[in-house]
Amino acid sequence: MPLPAAAARAEQRLHDIDRARRVVMDEGRSLTDAFVSAWYDAAWIERSWRRCLQSGLRPHDPVGFDLIPAQQLKRVEEANHDLVMAARPVLEQLGRAIASTRYFAILTNQDGVVVDAHGPIDRSDRRAAVITRVGVDLSERSVGTTAIGAALAELQPVWLHRGEHFFQDTTCYSCAGAPLFGPDGRCVGMLDLTGIDAAERPELRHLVAQSARSIENALTLARPHRLVLRLNWPGRQLGDDDDGLLCLDEEGWVTGSNAAARQMVAALATPQGSPVHCSELFAQPWEPLFDLARHEAEPAPVELPLWSGLRLAALPRAGGREGVQRPARVPLRDVEIALIRRAVADARGNVMEAARALGISRATIYRKLSQKSQRDGA
Repeated sequence: MPLPAAAARAEQRLHDIDRARRVVMDEGRSLTDAFVSAWYDAAWIERSWRRCLQSGLRPHDPVGFDLIPAQQLKRVEEANHDLVMAARPVLEQLGRAIASTRYFAILTNQDGVVVDAHGPIDRSDRRAAVITRVGVDLSERSVGTTAIGAALAELQPVWLHRGEHFFQDTTCYSCAGAPLFGPDGRCVGMLDLTGIDAAERPELRHLVAQSARSIENALTLARPHRLVLRLNWPGRQLGDDDDGLLCLDEEGWVTGSNAAARQMVAALATPQGSPVHCSELFAQPWEPLFDLARHEAEPAPVELPLWSGLRLAALPRAGGREGVQRPARVPLRDVEIALIRRAVADARGNVMEAARALGISRATIYRKLSQKSQRDGA
């Protein structure tokens, strides 16, 4: 009797995975030699397999699922307290969504060390118990190719099924993973959904990516702020997890942003740690945004022009956290310098054109930039 279509596809998938393992791990060839069209979108799996092989790992080596030392674990728990707190509500919702699928959720830090786990975890199954312990190292260097190591290396959502994992000991797992980015744009960890001897559920990649956005938004809103701007393109509905989030202190300095905001507003993509003022982002006065949030019971969306000429819809909301140390103040002269540099960049290096746009002389631009360079070199 022929297999049903879905079962046949699942059987073929496992056959393709097994063939891929032989091509890379036994024969030393590239996947493109054998799977030119079928595997073009899984090159990251081969990159991970090859990193494991180059580091001296072999597929049949035993996997220890080692815990990090107790003193290091204490530091990891302290360093990731905010991440765990931001993720808890999301993990609880995930637990309900995947309750009947034999999958559960794992949260790690940026090094692949587990900091929390939630969902229908069968602790009597050693394969589940060992990977859900807080402090277990699930990085690629420790347990080979997994959604955890791949998401942290590739910085994108991934899906792995059974033999796509590197070690033979881990081919019982199927997992989806997505990296987590903090309010400053750095990767702070990842979210993983894992099943054991479970049916393939590639749609979990969408679920884990969506859940990762919720955690990132919670981390952003946890930053001290006096105003949060929800951003989206005109015509898009404001108010869900797809919005860009921009947190500002009372003087208009950016205290945090989520990935969506950084994609919409290119000026937020500054070197990590560099302060950004909202006057560098929006081509209009920023103070009225605070007035709208302060005096309107239900502020309506407004359109904000960017210096690039594009426009965004924005919904201002008052906010804040008491008892949190405020970010360091940045001198007004640095705001001035930032605006001058942006004008010169927008003019493609034409200082005269930038001077006309700013309403100052070309000599003033050179003098201001020279003063900044002298202070930096002092």
